[in-house]
Amino acid sequence: MSVFARFVPRLQEAIATRLGWSSLRPVQDEAGAALLDGKNAIVLAPTAGGKTEASIFPTLSLLLEHPLDGVGAIYIAPIKALLNNQSERLGLYTEMVGLERFVWHGDTTDGERKHFLREPADLLMTTPESLEVMLVSQRIDSAKLFRNVRMLIIDEVHALAGTDRGAHLMSVMERIVAVSEHDVQRVGLSATVGNPDAILGWLQGTSKREGVIVDPPKGKAQRQLLIVHRPDLPSLAQDAAKVARGKKSLFFCQSRAMTEAVAENMRGAGTEVFVHHSAVSKEERLHAEERFHKGTDACIACTSTLELGIDVGDLDLVLQAEAPDTVSSFLQRMGRTGRRAGRPANTTFFCESDDAVVQAIALIELARAGWVESVEVDDRCWPVLVHQLLAMSLANEGITTDDAWAHLSKVPDFRGIHRAEFERLVAWMLRDQSLVLLSGRLLIGPKAERKFGRKNFMELYAVFTSPQSYTVELEAGGQLGTLTQAFVDRLVEGVSCFLLGGRPWVVNAVNHNDRIVKVKPAPRGREPTWGGFLPQFLGFELCQRILAVLTSKDEPAYLADEALMVLRNKRDDHAEVLKPVRGGIEFDGDEIRWWTFAGGRINSTLRYALQAINSDWRVIPDNFVVKIRGSYKQDEFHEAVRRLADLDFWEDEEMWRGVAASLPNYRLSKFQPLVPPWIEREMLADYLLDVAGAWQWVAGADQAGPLERVPLGLRAPTAPELAGPPAETEAPPSVTPTRPVEWVATDAALAAACARLRAEKIIGLDVETTLASRTLCLVQLAASDVIYLVDALEVANLEPLAAVLTDVAVTKVIHNAAFERSVFARFGIAIEPVADTLAMSRKLRGKVEGGHGLKAVCARELGVQLDKGEQTSNWARRPLTPRQLAYAAIDAEVLLLLAEGLVGQTSTQVVP
Repeated sequence: MSVFARFVPRLQEAIATRLGWSSLRPVQDEAGAALLDGKNAIVLAPTAGGKTEASIFPTLSLLLEHPLDGVGAIYIAPIKALLNNQSERLGLYTEMVGLERFVWHGDTTDGERKHFLREPADLLMTTPESLEVMLVSQRIDSAKLFRNVRMLIIDEVHALAGTDRGAHLMSVMERIVAVSEHDVQRVGLSATVGNPDAILGWLQGTSKREGVIVDPPKGKAQRQLLIVHRPDLPSLAQDAAKVARGKKSLFFCQSRAMTEAVAENMRGAGTEVFVHHSAVSKEERLHAEERFHKGTDACIACTSTLELGIDVGDLDLVLQAEAPDTVSSFLQRMGRTGRRAGRPANTTFFCESDDAVVQAIALIELARAGWVESVEVDDRCWPVLVHQLLAMSLANEGITTDDAWAHLSKVPDFRGIHRAEFERLVAWMLRDQSLVLLSGRLLIGPKAERKFGRKNFMELYAVFTSPQSYTVELEAGGQLGTLTQAFVDRLVEGVSCFLLGGRPWVVNAVNHNDRIVKVKPAPRGREPTWGGFLPQFLGFELCQRILAVLTSKDEPAYLADEALMVLRNKRDDHAEVLKPVRGGIEFDGDEIRWWTFAGGRINSTLRYALQAINSDWRVIPDNFVVKIRGSYKQDEFHEAVRRLADLDFWEDEEMWRGVAASLPNYRLSKFQPLVPPWIEREMLADYLLDVAGAWQWVAGADQAGPLERVPLGLRAPTAPELAGPPAETEAPPSVTPTRPVEWVATDAALAAACARLRAEKIIGLDVETTLASRTLCLVQLAASDVIYLVDALEVANLEPLAAVLTDVAVTKVIHNAAFERSVFARFGIAIEPVADTLAMSRKLRGKVEGGHGLKAVCARELGVQLDKGEQTSNWARRPLTPRQLAYAAIDAEVLLLLAEGLVGQTSTQVVP
């Protein structure tokens, strides 16, 4: 039976008579049932697939069945344009059942807002930033306004999850949930993503409701795909104009400059073309949408501004200049066609460059295999935590530290941040005068007020600055265009050469303070150092598929003749170098070309790591290859790769100090000046680097298949019992600790354990962290008769542990003490005295085969073979597996045996 029968009669009648619908779509049936059953949901469907009605119809039914005063539901859109686009439709749906909706964003007048506050509408349509204004404003009684909120609908949720704006939204949502008198339901409307379960878990927040993913089976869709190649932009645009003539089409371009050029050339061929991108005025964009919506023979040349769910009506064609950089974008764009019965979804790729042809093939093949990018949710979102701390200190005469933490710790995007780290941040902000403490309450301080206090703190409410860009200027004068901040980091002065506006340019200088890149025309015949048709960064999986395309013999049927010739030529060019899965290495004169096909962030990480190994090397990365220039020997390069495959290299604090010193002075957030250096460094590293991916790529270089990525930053709310069931089915550990092991997950248990530890003269100390962010997950402490495993994700008060680590009567035995010191420094905890078995081994053995990693030292000095297979496992998950527990305990226990064997052979016993 359709869920239609469960709707209240007034809604049934309106759907049948006002809308003229005779049935609901499967996604609307399934979502309606889930929401009427009281569940949270993620609803998956393509653009114009019926997601809006899937959420709004059951919401209206609930509001009608249980009427209450004030706002009952909130619809949240990521951008104002989508809000405006949906306002008429949602206005119709509410009006036809006797309810009201109100749109609140930056363009809403004061008079309209005052009327709404006097007589709140049933459905509020708004953005996350406008919700923040309502919560912070002294003129709005937010507790009264939101006390009857029962439903939160987040449109295009995939565009928010894993971003700063998503973290801000979740924090704002939890503040609304806190004042509502109801158990607020949450529904997210999303395009197809690779990990909808992770987005559902993120959206759930503190909700105790059951969560479901609504993704009804889809019939095999008809798709028409074609990849063509043209030698230049004019011929490309002219051919596109012929295809578009007499039809409604969107022509997606990868840059504003290309959008303008394509439109100009298509107009010259007699096609009516409108332009739609972020630099076009609001009035022009609305005019283009309106004219296009009503017309039958027109084309909009656009960037990703029309990728989200803005409705421009039925389309005949989607055209794509070059290729997008994600499968998700490709599917979103193609999904705008094929809505009418019997019409297939379609995309025609018009490629000017050879690289775009190969990239388009890879995108299509990944989509055919059912793969789409996952959304990575960040649980250490420092900039938004700082913003929310400031916002709460501004509202309601400030907030206590405990109350601030009680709220912030509920937000999924902050769960990887430890209470002690939070308190250290607050202490920094108090010293820095971003905050002040008055009568036990945090208030906004003079530094933050000077920076954000203008226009009644509107600069604070506008949470996020636009992505930073750099202006590209000729040395002789004149601007050429812009580059993203991320791309500029990969440029090497005097070496890098990239394409912009269809021409290659050599980088002369980069001025980070003024955000200017000085260039000159590349000499004739000089190839760009950046591999690809545009300065964009591609993911690991897409680059791996590009490698597969180049090393395959398959010739897809959707290639036009010219594109097929391009593919054959590209394969011939790389035939002697590339091998499936692992790429290849070329030694060519004074240059090494390491073809990784690992993606922009991994290759950028390898750049910094290689330069840390040999500062004389000039390393130039792109998506596909890492080029090394300078004096080298092949043996030196292979030794460098061997070092990169050793996880101890990535945990070398001295190496990281060198990398941190070489990172550009980027301003990633307007709140960055308010954070301490250790947080700023983490933000930069997370933005620029993929440490886990880089290490796994190199460490797996001798494997035959693609690598699993290290899952970072995930955690469940419950702690494990040591003897509890394993997290997964696995073989038992091959070596077990000889001392009894105790799991410590409460403040009281830690205090008791540390009291016993302070009676020891020597203890073994080890930690387990996430690889990239170095979030402390586990502390292992081995004493003479017991091993403690401290769950650092659960224990709130580390003061008893700090007392042990700073107790001069207790020597801490550590392998590579610089790493543990850097981890505990985040909590303001020093470690002394220390006996470092790494330093002892180096002093005793010097340069020795196998190196001085813990596994090698144990084998050499003790004859013990450690299994390090769990070293890079996910230490943030709960419960830990028996193998992880045994591994962690043994690593601490073996340190006591090592110290006993090494101390007598070295003159230095303690390294202060």
